[in-house]
Amino acid sequence: MSDPASQSKPAATPPKKARTRVPKTVWDLVFTLVIPILILSPNILGSGISIAEQVFGGGTTGNVRAYLLAALIPVVYVLWDLSVNRNVSPVALIGGAGAIFSGALAFWYVDGFWYAIKDSARSYLTGILFLISAATSVPLFRVFLDAASIGEKPEDRAATQQAMRDPGVHRGLVLGTVVFAVVDLIGGVINSVVNYDRVTAKFGSDDFNAQIAAVNAIMRVPGLVISLVGVFAAIWLVQRAVRVRFGPDASLLEPAKLAAAMRERGEMGAEGIGPA
Repeated sequence: MSDPASQSKPAATPPKKARTRVPKTVWDLVFTLVIPILILSPNILGSGISIAEQVFGGGTTGNVRAYLLAALIPVVYVLWDLSVNRNVSPVALIGGAGAIFSGALAFWYVDGFWYAIKDSARSYLTGILFLISAATSVPLFRVFLDAASIGEKPEDRAATQQAMRDPGVHRGLVLGTVVFAVVDLIGGVINSVVNYDRVTAKFGSDDFNAQIAAVNAIMRVPGLVISLVGVFAAIWLVQRAVRVRFGPDASLLEPAKLAAAMRERGEMGAEGIGPA
């Protein structure tokens, strides 16, 4: 005969498996690359389906509407992401401003040379703004690095702020900003050349949208690689300046290690603010 207490005890419920979340990078690619390419395609994955034809009625009007939809979906996605995550960091705001700029340019109906320029306009604008900022007291690459330390402990963030005010590190930030800007401008020129060579059809035609989709697919990886080269080159220059000034263990990307290195050299007090 079994124990009554054991009979009344409910069976243990097996723990629920945590749902696997789709990485944000995947969503970024879906909304900024995959969906726009599918919208622009005159024959989606060989199915015979065309958004311009089946949804918007075809012809020049249908192609223009499909083009605008493909251009505006990434903009809406970026702005939605900013509003949902309530990310008001300088980096996020710059990204949001760039998305709005790209969305506005979608209504500039051009082809040929001017489309090649338009498609790289965001890179050109970013490069020019970074170059201009390099001549000011706050080079824009400093804004990016500063945003990376927002979530750190107050004393570690104070170390980052103090280090970036150092004249030697500031020169590294200026040089890094210039290098980042130049690489971004080079990336824009390469993108313009590819677009000028491959997007040759008239605006509003089936071929125009198809050629844009093809170039977007072709240039995504090279464009990303070029951007990463600019970022890593700029970070290397800044890190070199930090290590020359505060020692080989100092790193602007690791505020805790930077704070420790600065304390060892007597650059910060126990509270992490100002020299000891």
